[in-house]
Amino acid sequence: MIDPISWDDSYAIARALIARFPDANLAEISLEMVYRWTIELPGFDDDTRLANDEILAAIYQEWFEEVNPV
Repeated sequence: MIDPISWDDSYAIARALIARFPDANLAEISLEMVYRWTIELPGFDDDTRLANDEILAAIYQEWFEEVNPV
């Protein structure tokens, strides 16, 4: 069973996106793509209208930091 994911779960969303798109080139990913891919994730269960640039940027940041460790 998949745990529900909401906009508050930026790290969980980033991890799910990494698993789903392991070869994604982050330089080519827009916030619109982050939005579309997030709402298509199995287990995503939140109001799609609540997304904004701040939330999407936080997801992107988590993704970036996860695939580019310091």
